[in-house]
Amino acid sequence: MKYYCIIPAHNEEAFMGVTLQSLAEQTLLPAKAVVVNDNSTDGTAAIVQEYAAKYSWISLVNKDSAAIHLPGSKVIQAFNAGYETVDRDYDIIVKLDADLILPPDYFEKVIAAFKADPKVGMAGGFAYIEKNGEWILENLTDKDHIRGAFKAYRKELFLQMGGLRTAMGWDTADELIAKFYNWKVITIESLKVKHLKPTGANYNKAARYKQGEAFYTLGYGFVITAVAGAKLAMRKGKPFLFVDYINGFLKAKSEKKALLVTNEQAKWIRAYRWKKMKGKVFGSK
Repeated sequence: MKYYCIIPAHNEEAFMGVTLQSLAEQTLLPAKAVVVNDNSTDGTAAIVQEYAAKYSWISLVNKDSAAIHLPGSKVIQAFNAGYETVDRDYDIIVKLDADLILPPDYFEKVIAAFKADPKVGMAGGFAYIEKNGEWILENLTDKDHIRGAFKAYRKELFLQMGGLRTAMGWDTADELIAKFYNWKVITIESLKVKHLKPTGANYNKAARYKQGEAFYTLGYGFVITAVAGAKLAMRKGKPFLFVDYINGFLKAKSEKKALLVTNEQAKWIRAYRWKKMKGKVFGSK
């Protein structure tokens, strides 16, 4: 199976070379890897050009955008700019961050998961961050969720769901939509990806409000948002983030923000989330 990687990058000079080196050391190389230099003001582009000179499958795309960083929309706009430059002769499309160290067999195992079951629509490993000299699981999500930093999609699913949403919550929306269409989402615990820059390290209050907006645009409703927001705030070790999430949800509701999913999908998502929550409380599936 042939896979393409799209790597959005904004001021990733510190990590860009490490990421590309780990990609170049894969036991199963990508057919193409497109790095989208999204308005960087550092040496990101120069590093990519050095690697592109060594590896014909690496290419650079330069993109202009606003300097302000809000999670979700900016990174997926950059991803889309890269996706527009590649042909459709792929089996798997991958969205990668530019601050990762992938284990050498990462894509060998991911592709094997796709080959083993034609109903697998999405696959990926787990993110680990360095803390006190040790690499520990970046435990921000349930273990059945693939982090947005390294997502691989079967082409049929990617096209069926109309690509990725340009808003925060895109990496939850994609999995929920995949399950709505009866695709399997596979996480591979043996694949430990070193995430060199912790998620949300540069988020400001406006960005934190966006998380609450994401809960709204996924069609969660208030109660599911309150539960999900409380859990996420506690996992981040910052309980007061819960207030920002709720305020972001209420603001999005008052502004009647457009949903990231259809009304039918939103109804299914609420039922699915309720089922999961009840399963955790009562021990059923």
